[in-house]
Amino acid sequence: MMPGVTLKGPRYEIDQKSQAFPEALAHIAEPPERLYLIGNAEALMPGLAIIGARKATPYGLTCARRFARLAAEKGVNIISGGARGCDSEAHKAALEAQGSTVVFLGGGCDRLYPPEHFELFQRIVDAGGAIASEHPWDYPPVPYAFRARNRLIAGLADAVLIVEAGLPSGTFSTADEALDAGKEVLVVPGSITSETARGSNRLLYQGATPVIDDETFEDVLFRACGTLRRPGASSLEVRTDNPIVQAILAQPLDDESLLSIAESAFGKQGARKALMESLAEAETARVIARQPDGKWGPVVPL
Repeated sequence: MMPGVTLKGPRYEIDQKSQAFPEALAHIAEPPERLYLIGNAEALMPGLAIIGARKATPYGLTCARRFARLAAEKGVNIISGGARGCDSEAHKAALEAQGSTVVFLGGGCDRLYPPEHFELFQRIVDAGGAIASEHPWDYPPVPYAFRARNRLIAGLADAVLIVEAGLPSGTFSTADEALDAGKEVLVVPGSITSETARGSNRLLYQGATPVIDDETFEDVLFRACGTLRRPGASSLEVRTDNPIVQAILAQPLDDESLLSIAESAFGKQGARKALMESLAEAETARVIARQPDGKWGPVVPL
């Protein structure tokens, strides 16, 4: 970025007392006292963090693009750090899918790093996303600040996807922050002979959730992020915080049991209507299906 060139867009300083301050960040171990932001303050919403190696392989870059696009197409906010490699590919894929994306910087928003991503950052702002930092506008991008900002990436996210990481890797700090916050850590497996996959595979050995194809990714994303467009849903959104859908995803249930759940959640007067609407919506979206024994159960991907 050339000296004196700054991002164009609305600027905000949001403290913890502001209604615009993300609730998710208010509950992390060390919440930021203030956020400095260029762009859309409403873009600071939970979603999926996608991170990986800066010196990424074509495999890592492809995975970052693939899963960021799939998530963004389903309305999931993509959160990352704007770095070279996997981070920037995730942001670009979100933009291409006309989705929302947020960058958390290590330095201030007027000291962009890496500077060659100025155009990408401006595209994010112009598309309704946000560039954010816990540091004042002109704060320099010093090394220790990047380790600290990883807690913000993990804190805002519902889940963290690691697409490629070697050993040692700064990616581990984001994974640790996510686990400390009770968030799910997802990992794309890599070749056991690849140096760039040693960290990723180690996380899998330690219990991270493997993402082995589009179907497993979608299943985990559906569980972690709550509201998604499922294939065949014709842009219909299915809410997994609906108590009827939650109950069916937990175990197959018959009509009588579901009506009882609907009465508890919506009252006896509106229970039957709410039940029928919920079943129709979730069945159309291929989230649930009527089983041979007559019960409703979750759809198992083929």
